Amino acid sequence: MAKAPKKKAASGSKDLSAPTTSLDRPVKLGNPRMGWASDAIAETVRKLGYKYMALVPGASYRGFHDSVVNYLGNKNPQMLICLHEEHSVAIADGYARVTDEPMAVAIHTNVGLMHATMAIFCAWEGRAPILMFGANGPIDSHLRRPWIDWIHTSKDHAALIRNYIKWDDEPQSAPAAIESVLRANQIARSKPCGPVYVCLDAGLQEEELPDGVTIPDVARFEPAPPPAADRATVRKIIAAIKKAKLPAILIGRGARSQEAWDNRVKLAEVLGCAVMTHIRAGSVFPTEHPCHVVPPCQRPGDSNKNLIRSADLLFNLGFNDFAGFLRLCTGDAQTQNPTKATVINVSLQQYLHNGWNSDYQALAAVDINVLADPDMVVSQILEELGVKGKPTGKPKLKPAVKKLQHWTKSAAAKAKPSSETGPMEAKDFHLVMSEFVCGDPKISLCHTSTGWPGTASRWRHPLDYAGNDSGGGVGAGPGQSVGSALAFRDAGRIPVTMMGDGDTSMGCNALWTASRMRIPMLAVVMNNRSYFNDEAHQHHVAVERGRAPENRWIGLRIDDPAPDVCGLARAQGFETEGPVKTVKDLRAALKRGHKIVAAGGRYMIDAWIEKDDAVGRRASDGGRGENKG
Repeated sequence: MAKAPKKKAASGSKDLSAPTTSLDRPVKLGNPRMGWASDAIAETVRKLGYKYMALVPGASYRGFHDSVVNYLGNKNPQMLICLHEEHSVAIADGYARVTDEPMAVAIHTNVGLMHATMAIFCAWEGRAPILMFGANGPIDSHLRRPWIDWIHTSKDHAALIRNYIKWDDEPQSAPAAIESVLRANQIARSKPCGPVYVCLDAGLQEEELPDGVTIPDVARFEPAPPPAADRATVRKIIAAIKKAKLPAILIGRGARSQEAWDNRVKLAEVLGCAVMTHIRAGSVFPTEHPCHVVPPCQRPGDSNKNLIRSADLLFNLGFNDFAGFLRLCTGDAQTQNPTKATVINVSLQQYLHNGWNSDYQALAAVDINVLADPDMVVSQILEELGVKGKPTGKPKLKPAVKKLQHWTKSAAAKAKPSSETGPMEAKDFHLVMSEFVCGDPKISLCHTSTGWPGTASRWRHPLDYAGNDSGGGVGAGPGQSVGSALAFRDAGRIPVTMMGDGDTSMGCNALWTASRMRIPMLAVVMNNRSYFNDEAHQHHVAVERGRAPENRWIGLRIDDPAPDVCGLARAQGFETEGPVKTVKDLRAALKRGHKIVAAGGRYMIDAWIEKDDAVGRRASDGGRGENKG
């Protein structure tokens, strides 16, 4: 096949590789002084250390907007302009996944909040800290313009989202607004983290600041350290692990710092444990390490199941739907106690469960239940054991753990693409992307495509992979990828993301923010021209009912015509290439894209793959009856 032509973005004459910090610098600032209520709010946000604020502009917060521009100089925070409120929040979500720090978001009154709700839900499910500013009013009806200000005034904005945020407020004075921002920041950053919402009265924003109002020392309003276990419990955990013959640590979401990463590795090394991680959680443990005996997974493969069935102790550090996962591994979906192993559960999640949604997931039967932060408990165990220094990479594995074949020696881990020049299958695509992403220590992965296998996940650093969307909504990937790409760029890494064709088509104009704000990014679309996950569901239902599974595609194919995802990306300022249909051409396209993104540009590759196996997809997903053990 001839080399696919590279298509330039319609970017005009602007330098699209210029750093974000050089953009949108206001003129004639002089020496601005804090004189309005919105100035005080903006100053509080700056003192709290916020670097960015994602937004879709709106008149409801025009006073606050002016303060960010003409008082703060559009710096700390700098505005990231977006084309949809859902993308504003998704960008902040992706940013938090990499930095463990909140980004600010400004949302235009009730209509903007209604746009943003799905992304807020996704951020909530990912426990992402975000400081969201809404705007209302004016509350004083005598200040409202006819029609528009009336329909954009709601008595309780946060009622739309209160079930999936940590806290909200609508302060009615400048001092109250300062305190509200300080409290919101503290709550968002406190474990377990999550989004918060401060709604600003439009009238209040535009009031002159009363004499004597000052910003307090924000250091006195820091969040408290995460909750820890008592020493007796720590000793009990250590004793149970030492007694176990085959202890397994299951790690979910964790802090992205090098220290937290090293601590997890040291814990596994010193106690000789097996380790399993979750694909959605991001890079939290070196997956090729001798302790990480099975591949990362979302749904368990045979080796994951065998480990769970063989382990006599399971140490859960925030693994997603831990109890449900155990049931998949044991094939016992009915019992509340699917394992005879000793179970240690460390989590703070029950603090956030309110019953509105079932994100509390299956209830685990546990022997040692610890209401504390997992990373804090890991550090407590190391302190109790007197373990210092860096991980060695040479653990003293327990004999039963040592007998397990490491996943990197499996046939799946050594697989090669089925063809270099023939039609590209999903497994071929993933193998090439793993080779590209995991083979370069400067590359960070923002997001994975559906079906990404654990054997492709060769993480060696806490910034190798940001983790996937936790809300399960189509369209979130582009926005989250832009936010992660911004954070990775600031960390000196090259951001790469994989997205599906449906995800890209639904959320594509989030990519415009990457171009507008000069965020480098290589986006690769795994394009099967279908909402294929649902094809797999419809296949199963048809078979169960004795109907024709051949009809599974009707109402689900994204084809005839297939959306031009490259055209969509070019409209957002990306250079593009595709469709790319073979392994050989994908490798060449990745090489070209890498060169452009390493220089500060943005590049999309449309990779066409053959349809996956519907029966295999449902079995690997765990399904509703498809996988009985």
